[in-house]
Amino acid sequence: MPTEPRPRSLGSPRWGFGLVSLLLLAAVLAPLVAPYDPDAQLDPEAAALRPPGTVLAAVHLAGGDWRLAERVRRTAGGLEIERLGGRELLPAARVTNLTATGVADRRVFLLGSDQYGRDLASRMLYGARVSLAVGLLSVLLALTLGVAVGSLAALGGPFLDTLLMRIVDALIAFPYLFLVIALSVLLRPGTATTVGILGATGWMVISRLTRAELRGLQQRDFVLAARAIGQHPLAVLWRHLLPNAMTPVLVKSTLQIGSLILLESTLSFLGLGIQPPVPSWGSMIADARHVPLDDWWMPVWPGAALAVTVIAFNLLGDELRDALDPRWRGPELAAAPPALAAGESATGPAAPARLPSP
Repeated sequence: MPTEPRPRSLGSPRWGFGLVSLLLLAAVLAPLVAPYDPDAQLDPEAAALRPPGTVLAAVHLAGGDWRLAERVRRTAGGLEIERLGGRELLPAARVTNLTATGVADRRVFLLGSDQYGRDLASRMLYGARVSLAVGLLSVLLALTLGVAVGSLAALGGPFLDTLLMRIVDALIAFPYLFLVIALSVLLRPGTATTVGILGATGWMVISRLTRAELRGLQQRDFVLAARAIGQHPLAVLWRHLLPNAMTPVLVKSTLQIGSLILLESTLSFLGLGIQPPVPSWGSMIADARHVPLDDWWMPVWPGAALAVTVIAFNLLGDELRDALDPRWRGPELAAAPPALAAGESATGPAAPARLPSP
C-alpha cells in the first residue's frame, strides 16, 4: 500500500528558530554581555574610528577624565603614554589606576569604534534590543488590527465587507514607503511613533488573508454544527473560526517582522525613525555615511545584522508553516514515485476479485 505523507522530522535542523533565539537572547542579555555603555565616550579624540580588535590602555586621571593610549610605560615620576602620535608624561599623583607596569585598565574594541569613540560591539547589542522590539511590537499591532478588520469583513455582511475591502484596496494601492515616510515627517520621530506608524500601516495584507481564511471556513461542517446548537457568533469566531484560520496569518506575520525591521532601519537611516543617541542598526549605518571608505567596519556590522535578522525570520516563517499546516508534505515525498493506480499493488497488477461461489 502507498505510504502516508509524513511531516518533516522533528530532528531536522531548525535554522530559523535557532537564529531568532540567538538574536532575542543577545537583545535580552545586552546589559549583561555588552562590554561597555553604548553611549560612553572616554576619550573620543583617541578612540575614534579604531579598527576591530584594537586594544588601548585606559588611564584614569584624578579629575575623572580618561586617556586612551597605544602604549604606556611606568617611569620613576609617574607614567609615560603614547597617543595620537605623540608622547605625554603624567605625574603619579594624577593617575588613579597606576600599577607597577603601567595601568590596570584596558579598552578593547572587538568590532571597532565609531567616529565618536563609542564601542560598536556594545552599540550592536543594544541596537538589537531596539530593532527587534520595534519589529515585534509593530507586527503585534498590525496583527491585532488586521485580524479585527478581516473578521469584520468576513462576518459583517456584504455591505461592511465591500466597504472595508475597498478601504484596504485604496491603502494598498498607495506606495507603502511613501506613506510611511509621509507619516514620519508629519509626526514627531521617536521609538513609540515608529512602532505606531509601522503597525498602523502594516495590517492591510493580514486583514485580506484573515478575511479569505474565514470565508473559506464558514461553510465547514464543524462551523455549521456550532451555529446549529445555538452558539453566539462571537463564540463561533473565537472558538472555531480564528483557531483554524490563524496558521497562514501567523506565518505571514512572522515573515513581516523582518520586513518591518528593515523598514525601521530605513526610517532611522533617513533620520525619521529612532533618534540619536538611542542605538539602532539603521542609524548606525547612517553614521557611516560621514566616514572614509577605509573605515569599513562601521556599515558592515549593522548591515550584516540586518541581513541575518531578515533571513532568520523568513526561515522561521517557513518552519512555522511546515509545523502548523497539516497539508504540508515532507521533502521525502518529492523523490517518491507517483501514486499507484487504483487496483494496482506495489509489486504488480492486483489479482481480480474472486466472486463468491453460488
